[in-house]
Amino acid sequence: MRVFDASSMIYAWDNYPIEQFPGLWEWMAGQIESKQLLMPSVAFEEVNHKTPDCGEWLKENNLEQLEINHAIAHEAKRIKGLLGIANDKYTTGVGENDILIVATARLHKAELVSDEAKQPNLPKLPSNRKIPAVCVMPTVAVSCINFIEYIRASGAVFR
Repeated sequence: MRVFDASSMIYAWDNYPIEQFPGLWEWMAGQIESKQLLMPSVAFEEVNHKTPDCGEWLKENNLEQLEINHAIAHEAKRIKGLLGIANDKYTTGVGENDILIVATARLHKAELVSDEAKQPNLPKLPSNRKIPAVCVMPTVAVSCINFIEYIRASGAVFR
């Protein structure tokens, strides 16, 4: 099972138009149907707000949204503490939704698909880390790949 961040879904929608890549989107619909592709509700809301036509496509294909429950909120609070974020004072790194998305993937033991920039050199302030850098923290330990890595890992061929 893979949990998608808004950044990856928007990346796919913007760079692989459904009219030109119907096979990709048919395959994605199959991934949604088989519950191999899910999204936290906060990620879906971002997609629906920024790219309404993609949000509509996801709804039409019955995307399962993972709701933010007490356990996820508690895990997000733990991750915020690891990053040194207090009193909701976010810096240039992850935001509240990002932390909820990472916490959702972690508690569902799912791989996270995110197209946020990788940071090969970690920032001095942990609060400046983006999603991939948060995922690799030993105390978070969530596998994180981008959309292209997701496609390659699937082995799917689109004709």
